[in-house]
Amino acid sequence: MKEKRTGEIMTEQLIEWGIDHIYGLPGDSINEFIDDLRKQEEKIQFIQVRHEEVGSLSASAYAKLTGKIGACLSITGPGAIHMLNGLYDAKQDGAPVVAIVGQVSSSMVGTDAFQEVNLERLFDDVAVFNRRAESADQLPDLLNKAIRMAYTEKGVSVLIVPDDLFAVKHKKDEFLTAPGYEQPKFEPDQESVQQAVNLINEAKKPVILAGRGARNSRKELIDFAEKIKAPIVLSLLGKGTIPDYHELNLGQHGQIGTKPAYEAIMETDLLLLFGTSFPYREYLPDHTHSIQIDLKSEKIGSLYPITAGLCGDIKRVLPSLTSKVKENEDNTYLQKYQGKMKKWHINMIKEKKEEESPMQAPQVMYALEQEVDHDAVISCDVGNVTVWTTRFFPFTNQQFVISGRLASMGIGLPGAIAGQVANPDKQVIAICGDGGFSMVMHDFVTAVKNDLPIKVIVLNNSNLAMIKYEQQEMGKLNYETGLGEMDFAKFAESCGGEGYRVEKSEDLANEIRRAFQSDKPAVIDIAIEDMAPLPGKIHFDQAVKYSEYLIKEFFANKKVEFPDIKKSLKRF
Repeated sequence: MKEKRTGEIMTEQLIEWGIDHIYGLPGDSINEFIDDLRKQEEKIQFIQVRHEEVGSLSASAYAKLTGKIGACLSITGPGAIHMLNGLYDAKQDGAPVVAIVGQVSSSMVGTDAFQEVNLERLFDDVAVFNRRAESADQLPDLLNKAIRMAYTEKGVSVLIVPDDLFAVKHKKDEFLTAPGYEQPKFEPDQESVQQAVNLINEAKKPVILAGRGARNSRKELIDFAEKIKAPIVLSLLGKGTIPDYHELNLGQHGQIGTKPAYEAIMETDLLLLFGTSFPYREYLPDHTHSIQIDLKSEKIGSLYPITAGLCGDIKRVLPSLTSKVKENEDNTYLQKYQGKMKKWHINMIKEKKEEESPMQAPQVMYALEQEVDHDAVISCDVGNVTVWTTRFFPFTNQQFVISGRLASMGIGLPGAIAGQVANPDKQVIAICGDGGFSMVMHDFVTAVKNDLPIKVIVLNNSNLAMIKYEQQEMGKLNYETGLGEMDFAKFAESCGGEGYRVEKSEDLANEIRRAFQSDKPAVIDIAIEDMAPLPGKIHFDQAVKYSEYLIKEFFANKKVEFPDIKKSLKRF
């Protein structure tokens, strides 16, 4: 029987699991494994990134977009530490990711060798599976377990491997485990279903808050909502579950949300939480009945006091509920908020069609709307850009990816890289602020090197603008939120991609069109005015704190800048 290197066996296992690419950087504690990957490059692509954080963020985004395992690879020490942020993003958003991490040679572990880090302790909090191989014989079974656990727990698996173990040869090819994962299919018990049915039948003002867990259940969600006459509100991660202009959609909820969504949820007598772990308790009502559907039983009731919980797959549970509940003949509540939402849309459309000088972010969203395909992938960064994208760009059938619960700046570019790898024939756009993009901009070279024709929109206001307004909302003076100026278009050209710099509103549509017609990676650097991302609903305490800031700013600098009062009043 032909002997095989352990790294060769592991590479074959990854391919058997359907993993066709892995993000990472070569280095001295994984170079043995890198050589095995090289020999299978036609079946599993090694995507060399410039920083391991981008590799793990890309793996996380790939898993969110596809439901398939995301894979990343790093050396010990500095590389492993760099990976942590992306792995925490996967943990927080429930994305299955496997990280293979090198370690110093077996004989050197525990001796404070060069670049040695206690990796088991480092990854203890982030991982659902965290093991270091003690021998080469263990590795094939540990890898199967790691991938299966990532799928089962919808989380991060870390397999730590001293580099010398990859080179050990095996005489046998039979192992204790096998590749493959079966998605469990289960439904809640009938007693729980009947309790939910009774609550729904009694409700006069039901509202649905749907999250990422409902994204693959568009038809089932709409059928159910139409029968019980309930408006649908979407969490940030639920963006795109149903089209933004759908008659049932009240938009996003929370600080980035709409006023109709906030008011409908605060007025409801039955809150239906579908596939969401919405974390902002202050945006949810007190003392109201609620029903939660989630695939994980531990999430039910973990963030909100639930009246009835249904553990199961939304795609399977909702049709059962729809068939059992009574048709709601009274659509008064739904029509009330449909009317409010129509007015909201009219105001938003007017706002983004206004010809402003200097340019503002809503104008950019309107120009993008004309060029973005209905099946495009949109990777959104974190910051004010999140508000502009979710509030002003109308999703139809686009896929949306972002760093949700971790809210990590810098996700826009890695998300686009992963989106283009997953969807080579689709249009892929990253929408970034200058703060988020500058954190990871070095990896625009990765898109160029791999011929990934992503389009990166940079909303450039030379500020950490969301932090600036958070400081003001707290009543504080601004400190160290200015970023200075940079021409990201010239940077893109220096990387071998295309760069477009837009400084005048009359050039905006044409430059975006030119970039989107190109088959090369491109950065569209758009100079915009620094403006406040006013929340959908302004609370009294927010107004009070902002007034404190204005007074301090006047006495400190003899200067006061007010946000648009008309827009503010619309949000009260």
